[in-house]
Amino acid sequence: MKVLAVAEHRFGNLNPLSIELLNLANKIGESEAVVIGKDVSKFASELAKHADKVWKIEDASLENYSPDLYVDVLSQLIAKVKPDLILVGNTAMGSEFAPYLAVKLGVPIVTDVVGVSKADGLVVSRYVMQGKIMVDLKVSTPCVLTIRQGAFKEGVKKTGQIVDAGIKPSKSAMRRFIGYVEPEVGEVDITKAEVIVAVGRGIEDAANIPLAEELAKLLGGVVAGSRPVIDSGWLPKDRQVGISGKIVKPKLYLALGISGAFQHVMGMKDSELIIAVNKDSEAPIFGVAHYGIVGNLFDVVPELIDKLKAIKK
Repeated sequence: MKVLAVAEHRFGNLNPLSIELLNLANKIGESEAVVIGKDVSKFASELAKHADKVWKIEDASLENYSPDLYVDVLSQLIAKVKPDLILVGNTAMGSEFAPYLAVKLGVPIVTDVVGVSKADGLVVSRYVMQGKIMVDLKVSTPCVLTIRQGAFKEGVKKTGQIVDAGIKPSKSAMRRFIGYVEPEVGEVDITKAEVIVAVGRGIEDAANIPLAEELAKLLGGVVAGSRPVIDSGWLPKDRQVGISGKIVKPKLYLALGISGAFQHVMGMKDSELIIAVNKDSEAPIFGVAHYGIVGNLFDVVPELIDKLKAIKK
């Protein structure tokens, strides 16, 4: 099975999800990647470490992302390469042009995929009902899949061939690029934190947030929260962990009073070490935690703080 992964880059950096697409591609067949832009040699070299072949599509008109131009050049490449699968990141960019590409090609599309198997034909897995149920879908090829970040982190090294596709846009862009508007930068970026102390409904009130902040400071980390905490206004939006917030992968994730709803778990399940404190022994958070304490956080956290202070003396 030939698999074509569409790489994504911005501000001079390759999106790590591009490598994850190739990790998946290598598991199910012959891996090829395509990178589109004005000067993409640097990105092609990075991709070649994980792909059998990397196609470069370069043109001045492709300096900035344009969905119609991406679909134009990708359609040309796909007609040439004839892949069985086209993999796209389930990002803002990928979610925009992937359906357009599928319609252009006249092939099926499945979005937000978290699992792929070819044991019995091509079967893809995705969540439905706001993440409460996972379904398996049998799909025909060729098809387009958008892949959730973090689903395929492990892969193999390759020494792939880099090829200039010799493809140019056949038309002008339908919209004009003006510029990027950066989101407001918060006090901290929780996606880069190595230690996160996250609080849920169990923190009970905004007046209790300083308790978590004291613990986070002693651990050299930052405070984040689940959606109910954010919706209550106890922490700013940029501190939210979960599907509707931010995906984090710290070395230590300490969950305090967080029940572990699926939407939250999907935002932190890849943390290296997860420790949960919850007075409900049946809380779903214990299903993903490496260590758990069944108890009231207002009993546990002060003891932790005292122990850490004693160690630091």
